[in-house]
Amino acid sequence: MIAFFFFFGDEADAAVPVEADTNEKQEQKNYTDSLFESIKHINDYGQEFWYARELQVALEYTEWRNFSKVIERAKTACKNSQNTISDHFVDVNKIVNAGATSKDIGDIELSRYACYLIVQNGDSRKKVIALGQTYFAVKTRQQELIENYDRLSEDQKRLAIRKEMAEHNKLLVAAAKDAGVKSTLDYAIFQNYGYMGLYGGLKAKDIKAKKGLNKNQQILDHMGYEELAANLFRATQTEAKLRRENITGKENANKTHLDVGRKVRETIADLGGTMPEDLPTPTKSIQQIQKEQKKLK
Repeated sequence: MIAFFFFFGDEADAAVPVEADTNEKQEQKNYTDSLFESIKHINDYGQEFWYARELQVALEYTEWRNFSKVIERAKTACKNSQNTISDHFVDVNKIVNAGATSKDIGDIELSRYACYLIVQNGDSRKKVIALGQTYFAVKTRQQELIENYDRLSEDQKRLAIRKEMAEHNKLLVAAAKDAGVKSTLDYAIFQNYGYMGLYGGLKAKDIKAKKGLNKNQQILDHMGYEELAANLFRATQTEAKLRRENITGKENANKTHLDVGRKVRETIADLGGTMPEDLPTPTKSIQQIQKEQKKLK
């Protein structure tokens, strides 16, 4: 079936399906996020990790001995990449219930990078492996950006956050669609509620007017990194809330986006920050920066 997409205004990253059913790709993305996020753990130091035996189940390996072979290949890849295996694969013992008794079993605490190496070395015929490869590749790259963020220039920060915004807008579209935001018009209204919450009542057209943009220019391409970061937080938290609370109905989805936008605005105020509508508009668009970056290569 041929898929038809419309792009609306400044949210052109987020393809809004209005005719053909593109559920398969959207469901894969949603399934990936929920599947791997649901088995993520956080240790006492705030570091995320996954248990190998839980990942084994998620990746649909029925026998531990077969999955262990994948782990060994991943460890080899880790070593070949000049990384210390013990930093990413930590052997642990867990107590599990076995009927009326309990027993110790060996397990492994895996870093996100370890999980990435495992899915790269898994059975590529499995659909869930392909989904895992995409998920952990994206998340590992996000972590790299976070770790290197302070060393980036203003323009590089804008490019990095804008790219993340593009990815999260796709997730937001999927979550909104599942909540009942179906058509292009529905999604335009939904997005405006998010802007109104974050920008103190301003709609997309008002923000464009304030920035001196024409109707064909995207707002997100004319934001500084601080403003982009606020909008990224709005998008990620709205998507998460829609999923977490199983929100249904266009009106409820709109209200959720409005409430999250307001909460982000309140947080900025509590921290003594500048409201997004009062932040300066950069002289260069994202497209101009991209062209400059290409010339330097």
